[in-house]
Amino acid sequence: MAAMMIEDIDAGRECLIKGLCIYLNEDPEDMVKEYMDMTEANTLREVEGTTVGIYVARETPSNDYSDVGVILEGVVVLHDLENVALAAAMLFGLMYALNMNYPSKLRYTLEVIQKVIMELDASDLSRKAQNLKRKMHE
Repeated sequence: MAAMMIEDIDAGRECLIKGLCIYLNEDPEDMVKEYMDMTEANTLREVEGTTVGIYVARETPSNDYSDVGVILEGVVVLHDLENVALAAAMLFGLMYALNMNYPSKLRYTLEVIQKVIMELDASDLSRKAQNLKRKMHE
């Protein structure tokens, strides 16, 4: 029973991250790339074309993750993470610590995570981030 609750919490967090992308008119596939029924070599080949993101490997659409990891500059920098939410936190932390520019496809999502949720360097919000912050405080 406890394992089901944890899976539900992880699924909810993943939905929130993807929902944030959708709310900000960004494609959640740019943040979380899912690979199903692929060999490790094929997955790594696909990952090389990704600038920044999270990858999720599954054997079938209905089963748990076989691997979750973080991609920076086409290289898997973290793998075997427990869930997408942890991978998103690690991705944000790495990008912030390395002072990397956000990719244009995820600009608003990562800005909201940094400036609204984490309250780091919260000045100079974009209009989309300002609107979301205002709605959150209503």
